[in-house]
Amino acid sequence: MILSLAGLAVSAAFAGAAFYVGWTEQPARLALDDAALLRVWKPSYAKGAQMQSTLALVAGGLGLAAGFLDHSLAAAVGGVLMLANWPYTLIIIQPTNKRLGATADERAGPETRATIVRWGRLHAVRTALGVAAAFAFLRAAAT
Repeated sequence: MILSLAGLAVSAAFAGAAFYVGWTEQPARLALDDAALLRVWKPSYAKGAQMQSTLALVAGGLGLAAGFLDHSLAAAVGGVLMLANWPYTLIIIQPTNKRLGATADERAGPETRATIVRWGRLHAVRTALGVAAAFAFLRAAAT
């Protein structure tokens, strides 16, 4: 039960951070001109990736541990959902991240803006994975 509760806390932190990016940070960035938009996106993404990748690994490990030790299918599902952020990011989002990271700030234009808008839609899937995992952990903790 304690592993499920810890998984709930960590997955909720992940989901909250991801939601904040999509609801607050991304719209604020999009109000900037193209060069400033890219200039702000780069360090923001780098710091966010560090935090969220760690949270996904910790919550994923907690979920798998709870699944094994507590025989909790719901916690294992929560762990798998959190860990799913890794392949999703590496396979689906990484090409977009690399394209944006390789663009010089002074070369930013409408295509850069469109790519960052696309990145925001892709990032929303991570938010959904975090929310779904938090609900799975909540279910595990309640049983």
